[in-house]
Amino acid sequence: MSIKERKTYNARRITSKSLVATGYGVRGTRYVYLDHAAATPLDPRVAKAMSPYLDKVYANPSSLHSAGQAANKAVMLARKSIAALINGHTDEIVFTSGGTESDNLAIIGTLSALVPSLGVREGKGELPHVVTTAIEHHAVLEPLLHLHKIGAIELTVVAPQKDGVVRTEDVMMAVNEKTVLVSVMYANNEVGTIQPVGDIGRAILKWRKENNSAYPYLHSDACQAAGYLDLNVEKLHVDLLTLNSGKIYGPKGTGLLFVRRGTKLAPVMRGGGQERGLRSGTENVPGIVGLAKALELAQSIREKESKRLTLLRDRLVDGLLRIPKSRLNGHAEKRLPNNVNISFLDIEGEAAMLYLDAKGIACSTGSACASTSLDPSHVILALGMSYEAAHGSLRFSLGHATTKADIDRVIKVMPSIIEMLRRISPITLDMTHFN
Repeated sequence: MSIKERKTYNARRITSKSLVATGYGVRGTRYVYLDHAAATPLDPRVAKAMSPYLDKVYANPSSLHSAGQAANKAVMLARKSIAALINGHTDEIVFTSGGTESDNLAIIGTLSALVPSLGVREGKGELPHVVTTAIEHHAVLEPLLHLHKIGAIELTVVAPQKDGVVRTEDVMMAVNEKTVLVSVMYANNEVGTIQPVGDIGRAILKWRKENNSAYPYLHSDACQAAGYLDLNVEKLHVDLLTLNSGKIYGPKGTGLLFVRRGTKLAPVMRGGGQERGLRSGTENVPGIVGLAKALELAQSIREKESKRLTLLRDRLVDGLLRIPKSRLNGHAEKRLPNNVNISFLDIEGEAAMLYLDAKGIACSTGSACASTSLDPSHVILALGMSYEAAHGSLRFSLGHATTKADIDRVIKVMPSIIEMLRRISPITLDMTHFN
């Protein structure tokens, strides 16, 4: 299906009777939403916390009058709450518009602070070096690839193992005396693999000590990890950490970047000098309040919810792997409790996704941020899968409302969809394409 055809389909679907809006699928059945990695609904408790700052406490928090200071107090309290939740300090929290901006600020801001012209490393006469992985989010990979393309940095992209886990020793083998930044995501947004960020952080601290250097900094995109994993920045040993409100039942368009004290960072956006001069622009007070509340709620139930979702995740994996010529992508155990990514040979994942949607089940073929591309996922390809096989991958990401009945419904309808798509498929692949 071409991009034009897909847009036409989506427009037709939305203008009919919105399944998402009503909460129900075809023939009055429950709409099963399994795309929480892309976006989560707004928690009513978060909406309640935000409400006063939408129409009552509406002043600019930079204003000195009492109305402005009331808004400023809300931002300060949110900052304090978030800092406590991640074991950081209030002056280490920088509010942004979301995960993408936070990732870009971490990368471009770090390099701009070290290399004002984004060219030769100051005082060294050499290009700065950055290490990242092949399975990072596009918000990390794209700015780095762009800077490398224009000759501003040297870049090493570390490959994961076939199970999607990046080894600490592989990352450290790429580090050298020119390395100023290492960026490794905490949990992958597509295949759910959890990376050993704490181990990498300890290894970097040891490297710095042995080489008497303040670098490299360690950045981690933790957007998918929030609500499931420990975000203690002291245990992770990160210098920069990205979080996104829209992934944890908070408002979209709000995020943050943790910036450890002493970390050199230059602003990407300039203007009024908000956020200690690191991110200019009037603060999104209701969004910030919502982010703080969402993170508080997510972390308070993370252990209990992780146990519940792990059982449902494994049930879905077992059910879908009964379908012939299928494979689980990513490590079976070192993965997020809500992530199931399965590849089916001889089908196109996008077609399966649309047939599932017609039956009232929402999932995705990978990152929603790359949905305009018809290419297979760069993450799936990085696991060593063939280009043809990578096209048949589907991601199911569970959430708070997911039930056992939802999982059983997917398991029930999936075999017939795969069988139908294989009957009309022009290709027949063998299992070697998964190697």
